[in-house]
Amino acid sequence: MINKYRWYEKVGIYLGIAVFLTFILAPFFEAFLVSLRPWRKIISIPYEVITEGMSFDAYFSVWQNVPLLWLYIWNSFFIATCVTLLTLTAVIPAAWAFARFEFWGSRALLTSFLAVNMVGGAVLVIPLFKIMMNLGMLNTYWALIMPGTAFLIPIGIWLLRAYLMRIPRELEEAAWADGASRLYILWRVIIPIAMPGLVVVTIATFIGAYSQQFIIAISFNSSQYLHPLAVGLYLQSGGSLSAWNEVMAASIIGVLPVMIIFFFLQRHMIDGLTAGAVKA
Repeated sequence: MINKYRWYEKVGIYLGIAVFLTFILAPFFEAFLVSLRPWRKIISIPYEVITEGMSFDAYFSVWQNVPLLWLYIWNSFFIATCVTLLTLTAVIPAAWAFARFEFWGSRALLTSFLAVNMVGGAVLVIPLFKIMMNLGMLNTYWALIMPGTAFLIPIGIWLLRAYLMRIPRELEEAAWADGASRLYILWRVIIPIAMPGLVVVTIATFIGAYSQQFIIAISFNSSQYLHPLAVGLYLQSGGSLSAWNEVMAASIIGVLPVMIIFFFLQRHMIDGLTAGAVKA
């Protein structure tokens, strides 16, 4: 499609893309440079992009200054994985129901899901804290998993429902005529066909669960052994970890595995975003 544009239109398109990517990637690039700079060069004036003495020393010293760094990274992955699995468990049947069955209040319920996502997590911290306290879940993994699951289920239903609506009903009707049950149709017919859409929902849910842990964890947990990476670095930055180059190094170490996973799964995510349109 890009070949159909004139040269000045192509220049405008690529220039817009370059500006957009600059705003997206500049903070990550700066964080990487900060992790390489010596401490004195970080706060020096005037600002220098490339300074003398840049090295990867912070990536090694941070493990000594933050002994629980591995645990923080593990907690982040464990929480995000549990949130993703629980979200998919609820999203798959719910999205199928909204895509295939007409029932009273379905549209209003779907609209309410979007309304819930418009409410910031900080607004619900106090009510959620009271709920977690009454259930005895404070300072447990459940206090970090359940709120994230509740916030991500609505958007997961919307994403997967849009994909399931593009699957022909005749496939389900044929399986139903052969005597298959609803659960069998969902498990053996719908899920294999909707796998590209499920990949999109899984990746989006995991990234959302990995990035929204700070406010939940710092509000519902006080045990250092349950802290995710964001909270662990926040608390350490005022204690044994005071150098910003080590803070940035630890942040990159924690984010790098997620970026690697996304890099290998990006093809499946693009296929899931475009497969429905092609099939239609």
